[in-house]
Amino acid sequence: MLSRRTLLTAAAVWGLAHQAVAQDYPTRPIKLVVPFGAGTTADIVARIFGEGIARQMGQPVVVENRAGAGGNIGVDMVARDSADGYTILLGTVGTHAINPALYRKSTTNALKDFAPIGFAGSTPTLLIVSANSPYKTLKDLRNAASGGKSLSFASAGNGTSGHLAGELLKTRLGGDMVHVPYKEGATALNDVIAGQVDFMFYHPVAALSHIRANKLRALGASTAQRTSIAPDVPTIQEQGVENFDLMAWMMFYAPAKTPPAVLAKLRDATSKAVMTEGTRAKLVALGLEVPLMDERQLAQFSKAEIEKWSEIVRLSGAHID
Repeated sequence: MLSRRTLLTAAAVWGLAHQAVAQDYPTRPIKLVVPFGAGTTADIVARIFGEGIARQMGQPVVVENRAGAGGNIGVDMVARDSADGYTILLGTVGTHAINPALYRKSTTNALKDFAPIGFAGSTPTLLIVSANSPYKTLKDLRNAASGGKSLSFASAGNGTSGHLAGELLKTRLGGDMVHVPYKEGATALNDVIAGQVDFMFYHPVAALSHIRANKLRALGASTAQRTSIAPDVPTIQEQGVENFDLMAWMMFYAPAKTPPAVLAKLRDATSKAVMTEGTRAKLVALGLEVPLMDERQLAQFSKAEIEKWSEIVRLSGAHID
């Protein structure tokens, strides 16, 4: 058996070694894994932040796309990688709040396997219908659902935030609403515009150009507060639907065992990057709001979002084996 003095000495040596590593960190490029394909919103946000973080850290930030399994492939890769600060992840509401409940055989734990670094942005989704739709207000949609009308709603796929927002609306309004999943959001959006599907929840930055062109109509926003990118669109809550507060969001993570001093440097670089005028302007143009959160607030937010979306997944009955 090792003596208590030996154990304390070993712990002290380990701590000093990690402090020395943290003081030098970073000495080489940092890999930023995006668990989705090139050109997605997550990919664009990662590249915007990557430039800012690189300026703060004095080392390049290399974005690497690892798409597949709803983001789980990239997430699992980062969870298994060395916890040294040289591999970080841009997670999303899908990978870190929805997937833990949606995938029954998940190999990672969103809370235990990752340490949050910084918030990368959030956006509501808009409840949209075709400009030619008979539903001009949320009340019209509610009346149709409660009056026995069968409604259809589109999404970019099973288990996406748009799918689950539709399921929550179905629960709140009642009536017959059928989910129509698509392989991608753009195709679903086109079918809503054409009136082939009654409605969908979609990101403002993608929907607003069609709304302004009089091809779509927005009936409500999914968050508790109105969004700055579409301030004229009333929230679903303010129109009488209780407990409807959903947002799509992104957050930077490192493997949980990353040394605290390295995490502190990453958090500092991320917060300074988002405060630069150029970075924030690009994020606002994407319809994102980026409140600054400290380590405690990030942890509280993550826990609350997992609990919220897990309940919505349960209500929807959606699951992936």
